[in-house]
Amino acid sequence: MRTLTLSLAIAAIALISTPPANAATLDDVQTRGVLRCIINTGLIGFAFTDENGDWQGFDVDFCRATAAAVLDNPDAVEFINATGKTRFTMLNSGEGEVLYRNTTITMSRDTDLKLTFLGVNYYDGQGFIVPRALGVSSAHELDGASVCIQTGTTTELNLADFFRSNGISYEPVPIETNEEARVSYLAGRCDAYTTDASGLAATRATFDDPGGHIILPEIISKEPLGPAVRQGDDQWADIVRWVLNALIEAEEYGITADNTALLASTSDNPSVLRILGEEGSYGEFIGLDNQWARRAIEAVGNYGEIFDRHLGPSTAIGLERGLNAQWTDGGLLYAPPVR
Repeated sequence: MRTLTLSLAIAAIALISTPPANAATLDDVQTRGVLRCIINTGLIGFAFTDENGDWQGFDVDFCRATAAAVLDNPDAVEFINATGKTRFTMLNSGEGEVLYRNTTITMSRDTDLKLTFLGVNYYDGQGFIVPRALGVSSAHELDGASVCIQTGTTTELNLADFFRSNGISYEPVPIETNEEARVSYLAGRCDAYTTDASGLAATRATFDDPGGHIILPEIISKEPLGPAVRQGDDQWADIVRWVLNALIEAEEYGITADNTALLASTSDNPSVLRILGEEGSYGEFIGLDNQWARRAIEAVGNYGEIFDRHLGPSTAIGLERGLNAQWTDGGLLYAPPVR
């Protein structure tokens, strides 16, 4: 009897200490009326403030799309700034409901840090930028160079691995934010700056003389970037995941911010009609109404519209789609269907 009582006590403690399987994040967000989205401290193209002090960018638009789906208001977002070192602690401590901050999906982050990653919104890889005057044309020529590197990122380990595997040395110059890296690099505190290639292009676009700096050809890692939420709330994870998928699939089927009403009333494509909420009850599956995806698309456009607006060839960053093209155009972008 004593053993049984002890066992019941242990079981009771376990139940008390174990977080509930469904943390009701959706209810919290809808009650508050605001989605708290953790983003970069500032990176042109991805998350930055415009001349009016409003947040803009690729990642910012995915936050707004999620708010549109959940709250019927793309402006109902509180943007929480985080560095590479603080972002995961802030998410897990409940300071935000979703992390959209140039974050590489890795096994350790997914499992050891107790995060749930929800898909890839940008396929990237780590590179190097150097002053043209340095006379370097390859990362293999950086033996003995000082390199600015953001702490708390995958780039730290990638950098060490690259130099070690190539038998060359370097001097790390640790920094906390991209802006600090920009200032340090331009001031000559480091010979090179390394981060995701998209971040290098974004940073170079802010220089007074972008042509005086070159991004070296080597890409030394795989950096699949994507949103994350805390573990323990499958419904909330499903919502963020399927907003991302819907924006990607919308581009595939030609659904844009401006043609949702037309397609909803005229299209005979079942895939289009499901995304726009005209067929099926897919909103019920995630605790929303059937117009969730349509609202997200109308708020920010499809994936291609978001990319072109903030990162594409017509912007100062000038990135081609590359790996981020749709799978039908030779890229890796491939969304599971709303079905």
